[in-house]
Amino acid sequence: MTITLAHYLVLGAILFATSVIGIFLNRKNIIVLLMAIELMLLSVNMNFVAFSHYLGDMAGQVFVFFILTVAAAEAAIGLAILVVLFRKVDTINVEDLDHLKG
Repeated sequence: MTITLAHYLVLGAILFATSVIGIFLNRKNIIVLLMAIELMLLSVNMNFVAFSHYLGDMAGQVFVFFILTVAAAEAAIGLAILVVLFRKVDTINVEDLDHLKG
């Protein structure tokens, strides 16, 4: 049995749907929300690589490097903000952070 493009696309769709469900079902913990966003980006990257491989074009794989760079920066900045917020408020629950509204 050979792995086709459809297998990669189905796996990417399952990962993407899992991350969307994780975002909508768990809106209390910021860490889980960040992990769901990262899973969403990784499922899109997998689709880019699959299309790039099956079409014989390197543009998709180069685009993945840019997306991974932005995702790593987003994760680093998000976790830094989360650490500062935890030190100030002593919680990371989204419901307890409503007093930070402007």
